[in-house]
Amino acid sequence: MRIGLDLGGTNFRAGLVDDELLVRKEVTDCPKGTEQEVNAALLALVERLMNDEVTSIGVGVPTVVDREHGIVYHAANIPAWEEVHLKDILENAFHRPAHINNDANCFALGVHVFGEGRPYNDMVGLTLGTGVGSGLIINGHLYNGRNTCAGEVGSLPFREKDYEYYCASRFFEAYGTTGKQLAADARRGDPKALDLWREYGDNLGHLIEAVLFAYDPEAIFLGGGIADAFDFYKDAMWTRLGNFPYPESVARLHIAPSHLEDAALLGAAMLENS
Repeated sequence: MRIGLDLGGTNFRAGLVDDELLVRKEVTDCPKGTEQEVNAALLALVERLMNDEVTSIGVGVPTVVDREHGIVYHAANIPAWEEVHLKDILENAFHRPAHINNDANCFALGVHVFGEGRPYNDMVGLTLGTGVGSGLIINGHLYNGRNTCAGEVGSLPFREKDYEYYCASRFFEAYGTTGKQLAADARRGDPKALDLWREYGDNLGHLIEAVLFAYDPEAIFLGGGIADAFDFYKDAMWTRLGNFPYPESVARLHIAPSHLEDAALLGAAMLENS
């Protein structure tokens, strides 16, 4: 058995994973206080799942990580975590090997091992939510880069900002709404909402062009809250991709939202093998 954790600024989620089965899941709020308070909440969460059969602990964190030493730097939306030696903290507390990685990498690994990505040796996982995260599976293995941030295409320059600005929550905030609200409006057939989703799909198509130029994957799987609205922007996304200079690459490309629940948590549990 393994423990996997998916850490965010709102809550910490942890799961006990046995082979391909999520046996038990626990969730706790992320404290807004000091580093020590955040660490205590995390350790208490792991303690609730720990048993004699657990062989390792894997953690996905929204930031760059010194993977060799398990050091977390400047975790997004966890302001108390500026430099946290998380591997040492977990190993000293539970005497199990701990593996720390970026949360988008864990999403990609989870989809590849447990979900829709199983048939593909070369795939990209894109998380679309507060930001844009990206994880790479190359030749059937998670590719991390030096600091677990390989493939972070959301930070590439686009127009006067970057892709994340146009493909994540800030796109909707610029129009005074949220992705969740805009999806609800689109379901009611609101013309303005449908137009905004088409604009979003065109932006995402540009982002996927960058992914194609860089990695030429077999498949791209989308996660995060915005992936749930895929039907509203997929046509505009594919229309944009119709302009890609290598049409054969697009013709053989599979793009879909992942419906695997707790993909990042499951992927974190598999970090021991990555």
